[in-house]
Amino acid sequence: MTTRTASPDRLLTIEEAADWLRVRRWSVYNLIRAKQLRTIKIGRRRLVPPAALAECIELLREDAA
Repeated sequence: MTTRTASPDRLLTIEEAADWLRVRRWSVYNLIRAKQLRTIKIGRRRLVPPAALAECIELLREDAA
């Protein structure tokens, strides 16, 4: 289990991002496919900047309003 604090200089794995958002990995991949969550691809790994999580949450809030 990971902690819910995200350091701004540390990239998160998809699993860590899912844990932080309290959703399943599948939901994170759906957000990525819908271009609602920015990621960085390094080799075969897809990583999530913590700032992208905040942007995603704000985007989802606006859509819900």
